[in-house]
Amino acid sequence: MDEPLCCCEYVDRRGERNHLAACCCDCEDLDEGCERWLTCRSLPPGALGRIADTVADRLRVPWFAGAVKINVSLVPPLVLLPVFLHVAALHFLLGLVILTSLPVVVLWYYYLTHRRKERTLFFLSLGLFSLGYMYYVFLQEVVPRGHVGFSQVVALTCGLILMLAALSRAKKDPGYIPIPASSDKSSHQDLPKSVRGSCNGLPGVTTSGPASNRAVNGEAKGYSRMSAEELEGVKKDWCAKCQLVRPARAGHCRLCGRCVRRLDHHCVWINSCVGEQNHQAFILALSFFMLTSVYGITLTLHTICRGRTPFVALFYCPGAYSDYSSALSFTCVWYCAIVTAGMGYILVIQLLNISYNVTEREARLALRDNTGRRLLGGLVIDTGQYNRGFLCNWGHFLSLGSSPPQHSAEDIV
Repeated sequence: MDEPLCCCEYVDRRGERNHLAACCCDCEDLDEGCERWLTCRSLPPGALGRIADTVADRLRVPWFAGAVKINVSLVPPLVLLPVFLHVAALHFLLGLVILTSLPVVVLWYYYLTHRRKERTLFFLSLGLFSLGYMYYVFLQEVVPRGHVGFSQVVALTCGLILMLAALSRAKKDPGYIPIPASSDKSSHQDLPKSVRGSCNGLPGVTTSGPASNRAVNGEAKGYSRMSAEELEGVKKDWCAKCQLVRPARAGHCRLCGRCVRRLDHHCVWINSCVGEQNHQAFILALSFFMLTSVYGITLTLHTICRGRTPFVALFYCPGAYSDYSSALSFTCVWYCAIVTAGMGYILVIQLLNISYNVTEREARLALRDNTGRRLLGGLVIDTGQYNRGFLCNWGHFLSLGSSPPQHSAEDIV
């Protein structure tokens, strides 16, 4: 029997026992990369990927039952955000350059990970650390000036706690459809041949054998009694990845690798899908964030730009860079304002979609198939399929998750 791991030992990706003290040893790819860099030679294909995998596997912290692996995507926000904000507070031009570049870099990284179909904790880490760091700066730089009352601090803190509680709920199960236990070839071959042809990517492929004979003789588990339209519906809703028939409005998330009931979209800020079970909590978290952020920005601007309204002070605040404390607070206000504007746009789109009872996924499909109507300047796409009026649509949204779940794919298949 193997001895238990000490706090600094771990089992690496090759299944070998290793120690944190040897994190810089036995890395042939890194040695070769350094040698080629010093001799001005190009790296062989795949070398950077292997080096990154090795570094990610060896980045660990000691723990009781063995060293725990740290997700590399968690580290950049924790290190870079305070550095960038403190540098931006040194001068107005530095702040302009950094605060303009940050959204561009974040969007670039989003499209990079989205194109590679990768899940990352970078955005969740950036969001949570931004909240914590802004709250820390508020308590350290703004409150000691004496213009913020105790009740205002309590109100801001309560808003932050409520937002985190809603975010925690939004991180839970979005409504994953259980994968059938018998999602093997037997259940696959019990489907009609038109459905089987579609999940192989070859619609209309005919099959032979006992399963085909049963379908002809009316013994294919009830599918012979289906009309052509019903068969086409099953064919359309069949998920080849999860090997199940999806309920209406469900979709497959390529990042999570699961089918989700009433899939809206995959949100990188919570590193999870937004679906039937967590859509309300997602909207609640966005709403609490908007209220808390706007309230915190208002309190800070009232403190460092006395005698001016928050909107005017945001663009014209003489003396904001007179001392480093005011400059850091003003820089953080602008950072919060940029983030709040982005989240406000997301919230507006979500509220409009709810008012027309359409999900982000359905809107994208409608645009692709040219079956939807652009309304309000293109902010919302009305598919008309589930729209029952403003009040009915909101009533439907507020009742999400309260009704019993639909039958699983095992019952359908």
